[in-house]
Amino acid sequence: MQYTRRDWTKSALGLAAAAALGCTSTRKQPEPVPKGRLFDISLAQWSLHRALQSGSMTNLDFPMVAAREYDIRCIEYVNSFFKDKARDEEYLSELNLRCKDFGVQNHLIMIDGEGPLAEADQAAREQAIENHRRWIEAARVLGCSSIRVNAAGSGAAAEQQKWAAQSLVALAQMDSKIQVLVENHGGLSSDGAWLAGVMKLANHPRVGTLPDFGNFRLEGERWYDRYLGVRELMPFAKAVSAKSNDFDAQGNCIETDYRRMLPIVAAAGYRGFIGIEYEGGKHSEPEGIRMTKALLERVRSEMANA
Repeated sequence: MQYTRRDWTKSALGLAAAAALGCTSTRKQPEPVPKGRLFDISLAQWSLHRALQSGSMTNLDFPMVAAREYDIRCIEYVNSFFKDKARDEEYLSELNLRCKDFGVQNHLIMIDGEGPLAEADQAAREQAIENHRRWIEAARVLGCSSIRVNAAGSGAAAEQQKWAAQSLVALAQMDSKIQVLVENHGGLSSDGAWLAGVMKLANHPRVGTLPDFGNFRLEGERWYDRYLGVRELMPFAKAVSAKSNDFDAQGNCIETDYRRMLPIVAAAGYRGFIGIEYEGGKHSEPEGIRMTKALLERVRSEMANA
C-alpha cells in the first residue's frame, strides 16, 4: 500500500450491514447492564497481520487504514511490525505525524518475542525485563497509554505467579505514565484465576490485564471457560480485546457470544476501548474487521437501549 502525507489514497468506508438478534447461548442470570456510556472501539493491528506480513501494507500505513477504511480513530500496534524501530526517533516521529494527519490516537503496543517474564532463571527474567525497556520508551514517544506483555515462564504455577508479578512491577516502575498489561495468551496466563492472582501479588496501579475474548487455550484442546476468565480478569482490566474468527449468517461471532460477553465487561465498570482483533480465515481481513465492528456497535446499541 503506497502512501505519502501529501497524496492520500481515499478508500471507501465499509460497514457490514447490521443484522438482528441471534444469541447463540443463554444465561439464567444475565449480567446487569449499566446505563449510559459503555465502550469505544479501537483496532488491533493483528487484524491486518496478513497484509502486513505480505508487504502490501506497512506499519506506517496503519493509522491511515484504520481511519479511512474502517472509521476507527484509536489503534493498537504489534511490536513485530516495527521490531527494529523502537528507538528510531525519525521513524517514530513520522508515525506520529501520520496519526495526527488522520486524527488517530495511539493506544498501546502489544509486545511479543522479548523474553519470558515469569522464567525460573533470574538472569533470563532480568534480561527479559531489560528487553522490554525500549518498548516502554517507544510507547511514551508515541503517546500510548500502555504496553501489553506476556506472562510466560517455567516452574511451578505459584512460583511463576511470584516471578511474573515482580517483573511486571519492575516494568511499571520504568515510567510513571505507561501501564503494563498482561493478556491471557496461552499456558498459565489463560487460566483466569492464575492471572488474577498475579495481579493481586503485583498490587500496582499501573499493572493490569488485557482480557482477550478468545485466548483461553491452556494446552492442546484443553480450554478455560472464556466467560469465567473474562469475569475474573475484568477487575484489573485497562484494555480489552474483542477476538473474532468466524460469523454466522446473522453476523454473530460463532465462538464467542458477544451478547453474553459484553455485559460482563460493562458490569465490571469498564468504559475504555475494546479492540477489534479479527484473525479468522473464512473472511478477508477487511471483511472480518467490518463484521466485528458492526457486531460491537449493534450489541452496544442493544445494551444502551435495554
